[in-house]
Amino acid sequence: MAVVGNKKMNGALDKLLDRQDYLVTQANDLARSLGNLSTFEHKVLDYCFSYVKKDDDASKVYHLSALEVINHLGLNKSGDSYARVVAAFKGLNESTAIYMQSTEPDGRKGILMTSLFSHIKVIEDGEIEFGFNQLVAPYVFQLKERFYSFRLSELSQVRSKYTLALMKLWNANARGKWSDRDDPNSLPPAATIEGDLEDWEAWFLGSDEKGKPIRWPAGRFKQKAIDVAVKELARLYPNSVIDITTHTKSRHVVGYTIEFRSMHTILNMNTLVVDGRKQ
Repeated sequence: MAVVGNKKMNGALDKLLDRQDYLVTQANDLARSLGNLSTFEHKVLDYCFSYVKKDDDASKVYHLSALEVINHLGLNKSGDSYARVVAAFKGLNESTAIYMQSTEPDGRKGILMTSLFSHIKVIEDGEIEFGFNQLVAPYVFQLKERFYSFRLSELSQVRSKYTLALMKLWNANARGKWSDRDDPNSLPPAATIEGDLEDWEAWFLGSDEKGKPIRWPAGRFKQKAIDVAVKELARLYPNSVIDITTHTKSRHVVGYTIEFRSMHTILNMNTLVVDGRKQ
């Protein structure tokens, strides 16, 4: 039987499909869709992801305690800290909407609007239970493998959400795995990350509460997001060289390339190179 189309509906879907910033088709897209989380929410989500094992079933339910999170993040064991952890899980539940392309059995195209978590349960004794949406879980498993093979201790030192985003991109694009490092003092592998301005804004800023991609002027984005991230990573990995190249077209910034290299030396290099100039 022929499928009868609806031009007005197709047009509405096309507008949504054009927003590639938050359509999840692979693990990398899932990472980009989390750009609107706060630094604290990112760290709590990182802790949740640390429970994921590569052979987990998509329906697996995970359990942790609020006290674990408090200890991991170095917070005081106070009522305010418990409230902050609970608020972070509430924020994660509200801020992790996921949009995925779908195909009906008869060939019709659509968009599935779902969320990262199937549920989050907070119990009065501090136990927290959560599970990932079964449709999104495969991307979570891929994300864990590509973006989260470094140690939680490394993540916990990070102060800025932009640094967390860049650190995960570094890991995902590394020439070699961070998890292969037996010596915790060894250097992370080299990596090159390229993207246009919209890509970088999606990775770092995410979307607003209406699902609209957040856009900043290029100068503000460079100063408030990229510069903050690379300077903190240079502090965390002092024997690294971070080289930023700004791509322009008709004097307008259109994208960036960030290259990470490691220097095998006993001296702290802490070198940041922006458009060919050492900082």
